[in-house]
Amino acid sequence: MSELGALVRRVIRERGPLDVGAYMQLVMGHPTLGYYATRDPFGREGDFITAPEISQVFGELMGLALAQHWLDLGRPDPVLLVEIGPGRGTLMADAWRATRSVPGFHAACRLHLVETSRKLRDLQAARVGSAGAQWHDDLSTVPDDAPLLLVANEFLDALPMRQFERALDGWRERLVTLTTGGELAWATAALRSPFHPILSARHPGAPIGAVVELAPLREAVADAIGRRLAARDGAALLIDYGARRLNGPTLQGVRRHATADPLLEPGEADVSALVDFGALAVAGEAAGAAAWGPIAQGELLLRLGARQRQAALVRGREPAEAEAIAAAIERLLDPGQMGVLFQVLALTGPGSGPPPGFVAEERWQA
Repeated sequence: MSELGALVRRVIRERGPLDVGAYMQLVMGHPTLGYYATRDPFGREGDFITAPEISQVFGELMGLALAQHWLDLGRPDPVLLVEIGPGRGTLMADAWRATRSVPGFHAACRLHLVETSRKLRDLQAARVGSAGAQWHDDLSTVPDDAPLLLVANEFLDALPMRQFERALDGWRERLVTLTTGGELAWATAALRSPFHPILSARHPGAPIGAVVELAPLREAVADAIGRRLAARDGAALLIDYGARRLNGPTLQGVRRHATADPLLEPGEADVSALVDFGALAVAGEAAGAAAWGPIAQGELLLRLGARQRQAALVRGREPAEAEAIAAAIERLLDPGQMGVLFQVLALTGPGSGPPPGFVAEERWQA
């Protein structure tokens, strides 16, 4: 048994069963033993691969979209360029390179990266440290004295969320407990949850035994971003795997690019869940921002010029290299791969029109 596995069991014995969010926070975010503290999980040699690691086009187009929004705002100087959960720094490195030809943009930008893993910070520094990046453990310590341009790719899915099961008397929380043999197992709380009113409003008519998820921390992030945008203007692009509305359990473990039991060998697999973009849109708008979408990742990339960028990248290449470039971009666009599973929600200042890649008809409507 790993040191982290022993710690999880000890916590449950001392404090009682853990809600799903507390379990995720412990196994993913423990400062020395947690998943992100002990490895670089990205890429073919890790557990999963993200869009920026598949093709440079992803980061380039996201960066150019934010730069265009900066132009639309009238070139404010300074402007805060922020990424939450930057991974290896690949997305921001590609975005920074792609926007160097936008007059005045780099000079106006103050680059801030929100990252708790010291291991990943080192990788990010190697890629974007020369851009004058500053690091933060939390969005709350990023300055709020200028317009905000923010991107978060595959960050929200990893934030702790909670699960609830519909019982005869209402919604009860699902918990992680121990069997008599000391193995991790699922259980259901004996009493109705304080979240019962919220869940009843969001899932009216849910049958007995239905399992749903609630992610207060994700909604808090959308609220914090929305408040900044309402006060200072700007735009945020939130990209993740999820849907406009979720009705059902989506918690999963991923290890070496394959599905894994999230309770087996804690800390050895990535544990995440789909994002309810509707809940984020509602939270962002309640904070004073305007929400747009969500729209499919593939559709947004096409609108931003993915095919044109592909044509430029393959020009003059050897056939095998051109085919590899095209295949990587297709993986991002194809509805059967990442093109639809991954969605993009945009938040902007309340007076803004649609951000680059969105149209007026895609303003959020409940």
